[in-house]
Amino acid sequence: MFQKARLKLTAWYLLIIMFVSIAFSLVIYRGLMSEMYRFSRMQRLRVERLLPPNPAQPFFIDEDLIIEIKQRVIFGLGIINTIIFITSGALGYFLAGKTLRPIQEMVYEQNRFISDASHELRTPLTSLKTAIEVGLRDKKLNLAGAKKLINDNLFEINKLQSLSEGLLQLAQYKIGNNNFKLEKLSLRKIVDEAVKKIEIIAREKKIIIKKNIKDYKVQGNEYSLTDLIVILLDNAIKYSKTNSEVVIDSKTNNKTVLISVKDRGIGIDEKDLPHVFDRFYRAETVRSHKGSGGYGLGLSIAKKIIEAHQGEIKVESKLGKGTNVIVSLPVFS
Repeated sequence: MFQKARLKLTAWYLLIIMFVSIAFSLVIYRGLMSEMYRFSRMQRLRVERLLPPNPAQPFFIDEDLIIEIKQRVIFGLGIINTIIFITSGALGYFLAGKTLRPIQEMVYEQNRFISDASHELRTPLTSLKTAIEVGLRDKKLNLAGAKKLINDNLFEINKLQSLSEGLLQLAQYKIGNNNFKLEKLSLRKIVDEAVKKIEIIAREKKIIIKKNIKDYKVQGNEYSLTDLIVILLDNAIKYSKTNSEVVIDSKTNNKTVLISVKDRGIGIDEKDLPHVFDRFYRAETVRSHKGSGGYGLGLSIAKKIIEAHQGEIKVESKLGKGTNVIVSLPVFS
């Protein structure tokens, strides 16, 4: 599809360029011919001024010479237009590819997004459908069994809700798709709000969240940055051991604020680190970890939020020793 579009766009480029080139060549040809005849007339006038008219030897223009000059001019312009045609064709094909590449990447990304989302949605939907069908066929199903079936289905529905919310967030924070205004924000206020949202989960696992946050002023969107800290804290708590701690720290570096969220959890294998920001990617240690229950969207969303704020995010981790996620945000100027 894109190859055909590229060829069509190249053809349009060529058509426009050659139209201009040929029109310009015609103007040059007419100008040269006009100048040649004007030169001939001037020469005749000069000769007649210097020499009296001689009927026996009248002044004449060499028609063969004029024809030869015309042919040379036409040949030269033809060569130039041929070079322009070949060069424009090659450059037009190159530029058409450059023009269509972002569209091609966007369509590919959209198709991959739909494919990945469909794949992830299929599992809980299949589980729900199977459980309901088995329950309906069970003639001995009593009230206790029905309640258990509903409870299990509710768990799958919650997972579906979590997945759909994650997909919506990911779509919202895609580069170029956000329209929020950056403003002066208190980092301490953002972190406090995020900790408040996540503290119930931390309390359930008996995890202490330690805050070493200075009240830096950052440039960003309050809702999005709160989401970012919630995602990082949620990941840290989810993959930490019970009765451990998660530390969130901050410091300045030139014109940026560095925020780190450090845990002493299961960690990430070195081979998995390059892929942690890929959508739906879950490392082997994460998939086998009891109670993880995620879809591999958290860090993808976090990266989109950071990119929308012209910041950076990186992950440092050692298997079995914990993970440190470092975020850099521009200081408000």
